[in-house]
Amino acid sequence: MLTLVPPVPLDAVSAASTVPAGSDPPTMPAPSSPAGGPFRWPLAGGTRVTRRFDPPPRPWLAGHRGVDLAGDVGVEVRAAGGGTVLFAGPVAGRPVVTVGHRDGLRTTYEPVRSRLTAGVHVDAGTPVGALLAGHPGCPAPACLHWGLRRGDAYLDPLALLGLGRARLLPLDPTPPGP
Repeated sequence: MLTLVPPVPLDAVSAASTVPAGSDPPTMPAPSSPAGGPFRWPLAGGTRVTRRFDPPPRPWLAGHRGVDLAGDVGVEVRAAGGGTVLFAGPVAGRPVVTVGHRDGLRTTYEPVRSRLTAGVHVDAGTPVGALLAGHPGCPAPACLHWGLRRGDAYLDPLALLGLGRARLLPLDPTPPGP
């Protein structure tokens, strides 16, 4: 059984907070009040992860730089945390919304049809648009690809909810060879 834990502080979200590929968690309820922390699920109601965060070993290689959440076409997509809309428009032909948060974090949501424009302030839970169909590999009527970045580093967005698993790194990493 999976127990939801309180969200982690923003400074604890790091590239080491990854969820290994494998079995997906069961459907998890969305937090119902702001008392649960500064971040929340971007889809209302139950949330099912259909594909986990699986970053590539090198930034230029293929990988999955976010999580996919099952939903229905037209369902409301909400800002996971308070911040400012940095971008709302097409990227490679797909509609994307990016919200900037404190501490240099940015969350992305796609495919989302939005009427918001850059510069608009949003609170956690503010609607940012409607979920569209067509996300590649989605086993549901529609899937939201939810991403998280700090600078150039892609992070596991589930860490915002306290659901990312820490990956232990060696104390004395072996320096890369020639």
